[in-house]
Amino acid sequence: MKLQRLRVQQFRQFRQGIELDGLTPGINLIHGPNESGKSTLVRAIRAAFFERYRSKSAEDLAPWGDTSAAPTVELVFNHKGQRWQLDKRFLKRHRCDLLIDGQAFSGEEAEEKLAELLGYQFPKKGASKEEHWGIPGLLWVEQGTGQDIEKAVQHAGGHLKSALNNLVGDIASSGGDDVIEAVEQQRQELLTATGKPRGDYLSLAGARETLQQQVSDLQARVEQYGAQVDRLGALTNEHSQAERERPWVAARNSMQHAEAKYREVEALQEQQNRGRDSLSQLQQNLTLLQQNQAHWRSQNEQLEQRHQSYERARKERDREELASPELANVVNSARSQYQLANGAVQQANLRDKRERLQKDCTRLEAELDKLKQSQEKAKGIQASLDAAREQKQQNQIDANGLHRLKQTQRELDDATIRIQTVATRVTWNLNSGKSLALDGRSMEGQGEKLLLEPGVIEIPGVGNLGIQPGGDDLASLRRKLERLEQSVAQQLGALAVESVEAAEGKQGRLQDAEAQIQRFEELLKSLAPNGRDQLNSMTSDSESELHARNAEFGALPAEQAGDGDVKPLNLVESELKQAEERLADAETRQKNQETLLLKARHTCDAAQREWQRIQSELNSPERQQQIEKLARDVAAVVKQQTELESSLKEREAKISAARPDLLTQDIERFRATAEHQEAAQHKRALELSDIRARLEAWGAEGLEEERNERVAELEHVKRRYLELDRRAKALDLLLNLLKEKRQALTRRLQAPLQKHLDHYLSVLFPDASLEVDENLMPGTFSRGSELGRMAELSFGAREQMGLISRLAYADLLQEAGRPTLIILDDTLVHSDAERLEGMKRILFDAATRHQILLFTCHPENWRDLGVEPRDLEALKLHDGVGKLHGGAG
Repeated sequence: MKLQRLRVQQFRQFRQGIELDGLTPGINLIHGPNESGKSTLVRAIRAAFFERYRSKSAEDLAPWGDTSAAPTVELVFNHKGQRWQLDKRFLKRHRCDLLIDGQAFSGEEAEEKLAELLGYQFPKKGASKEEHWGIPGLLWVEQGTGQDIEKAVQHAGGHLKSALNNLVGDIASSGGDDVIEAVEQQRQELLTATGKPRGDYLSLAGARETLQQQVSDLQARVEQYGAQVDRLGALTNEHSQAERERPWVAARNSMQHAEAKYREVEALQEQQNRGRDSLSQLQQNLTLLQQNQAHWRSQNEQLEQRHQSYERARKERDREELASPELANVVNSARSQYQLANGAVQQANLRDKRERLQKDCTRLEAELDKLKQSQEKAKGIQASLDAAREQKQQNQIDANGLHRLKQTQRELDDATIRIQTVATRVTWNLNSGKSLALDGRSMEGQGEKLLLEPGVIEIPGVGNLGIQPGGDDLASLRRKLERLEQSVAQQLGALAVESVEAAEGKQGRLQDAEAQIQRFEELLKSLAPNGRDQLNSMTSDSESELHARNAEFGALPAEQAGDGDVKPLNLVESELKQAEERLADAETRQKNQETLLLKARHTCDAAQREWQRIQSELNSPERQQQIEKLARDVAAVVKQQTELESSLKEREAKISAARPDLLTQDIERFRATAEHQEAAQHKRALELSDIRARLEAWGAEGLEEERNERVAELEHVKRRYLELDRRAKALDLLLNLLKEKRQALTRRLQAPLQKHLDHYLSVLFPDASLEVDENLMPGTFSRGSELGRMAELSFGAREQMGLISRLAYADLLQEAGRPTLIILDDTLVHSDAERLEGMKRILFDAATRHQILLFTCHPENWRDLGVEPRDLEALKLHDGVGKLHGGAG
């Protein structure tokens, strides 16, 4: 199948129509930018074949916003030497006409002819979808779908297998399919696709399991009934024996005996605690008495210590009293020296102040003269600055407008030169007394004129000559010249100048004024950085400060005769500081001396009083009586402590022998034993009652009879289940054998397709292979040591493998005599340069057998494809219909 011409009209963006003519049998490279209509042409081809001409779901084919449009597609192609022409119109005045070598078909008959030829089908209703597209859905690749091939192969699978049958014979269309279908249908009555039971087979399996469970439950209940009877006898004996022996009574008696012993031990422990408290009190009293004895003994030692302290304090007082007069003399001498140094400092300050004021007055007078000079200069510069600003204001001009004016003037000059070059030049050289008329104007002697418009030369007595200057280019230049002249005039008016030279002069004067403004502003800033007002203020401040300094100098005391011998200020200040430090040091020492003297006198008096007090206390009769009483009290307390400690040891021995911790455990053990014995007897009574009630209920149910009935029912279900189980397994085995045989035949079908796949794959991947499964679907991909599924490859690699697979299917269809047309819409955009080079070789090879329509927005990627590209943007409209012929660039 070779497409020769495609024409669309009122179809999406092609309102006025477009025609693609002169298509070649090999590769047809059609390029254009985004939104140029490439995908629209592909959609038109798809609509011509896939969409019913009466379909109401073809509204997307009409131009946007045009509800009255009738999208039309016309196709002309050759197949097996026959010329096929299809005219199809949608929505308005819909029709479908097919002409095959002069034989006409129309309507649905024409559509079915096309579907039979290309191997696809129409939907029963609604828009055509992917599952209806068959072979064209596999070979016509839409933008962005090159990597998705599985569904396309699945939808075209029946047509592909039919083509293979024609190549390898009738091995795939024998009666084996009917047998497999019959066996599979019978197997499906019993088994699911995964081999699980279904139908009666599943019901019997469920019934068998249910009955087996019921029989098991009944058998367990029968066995449990016998076990409960045995348990009833044993439990009755245990209950009767416990009622006779009553072991919990003995356990409670033992618990009460242990509690009585424990109460005796508690009484001993209470006595022991009281004894320990008494011993603690005796020990505290003994400690206090012993401390009092130690106090009386230490008083004799304190008397001697107080006498020694008194002697030391008296000697320290005498020494401090002798040092006080000497320190008073030192302080008086230091104070006299300080007063002399302070007077010298005042004289030096007065002299320095007089000199400083004189210098300040001299400095201020010089600064005032300088400021007044700056004021005069700033006044002149300000006048020049105002004049420059006035010049700038008078010569304001838009720099961007001037730039545009110059550019337009240059374009005007260029256009004038060009028009003079291409215009028709008329020259004349007439004899004296002879004349001609050019457009009514007389021409005599010699001269020349450029004609930009048609003119007429009148020759008196002869006739006239018509002159048609140039052609379309001259008319275009003349219009451009007029437009530029008008633009120059408008721009001159906008800038308020007569010419470009006047505008440039105005701009020059503006730039001079701006330079002068900048220079004067810098000069003014150097004289008055903060402005002339600030300069005037500084002048006033200087005058006021000079007046104040003169007044202050006049108020100073008159200079004395000996003021010239005054020492420098820094020297007398240093002497004053030293005198001040000596005075402060002497006063500090005197103050510390006074403090030490007062402290020494106080310490001496206190030590004398304390020594005399202790001496009086030691010599009193009451003290001797207290010492004797204290000794008797200590002896009595020691005796009581010894007796109490002996009693505590005897009582502690009795408590340890009684083991109160074990008595506590015995009480708890006997109590728990009694409670457990009573609880066990109560539990046995409850269990006896429960077993008797349960046995009475089970005995009334007839468990053994019901179990026998379920066993018989189970045997019947088992026999029927085994029959269906053997049938299901036999059908499953037979189906597997038939499918294995069919797979062997399928492998013979796969061989031609595998051959074409290997042919293309070796160009891109020399060491790789791509296998197809029983459904002719590309599956396992291997390359060297790598093995995996095609779906696991990268996006770009899957796109390349998808195109290779489609070309292999096309070769297979061609060998079977089926028509092939390959359409690629912006494919391989994710391929790198090396892979793209290999794919170009593959496409060029496939183009020797198939017609390929390659639409792209990247023509630079296909320059070396060996075909002449067709540019949609270069399409010229003639009579309202665009035509893109072979060879158009």
